[in-house]
Amino acid sequence: MSRRVRVLVRPKAGILDPQGQAVERALPALGFDGVANVHVGRLIELDVEDPSRVGEMCEKLLANPLIEDYEIVDAAPAHGG
Repeated sequence: MSRRVRVLVRPKAGILDPQGQAVERALPALGFDGVANVHVGRLIELDVEDPSRVGEMCEKLLANPLIEDYEIVDAAPAHGG
């Protein structure tokens, strides 16, 4: 039985995040004041048979451990379809 796993990948602290900076500059122009420290990451969803190996997948392919942190957000039964 496979499980649905979500992995959140985002830039490490101190790493330049040009997408986050662009969003942070654009929000006030759209009337959204009081926003700071915007970081843009990505969400990866996988259906896996062995969730214990997701960390290894992140280290080898899903995230760049030199410049990104990752967090395994969720593990739930995968929906059949």
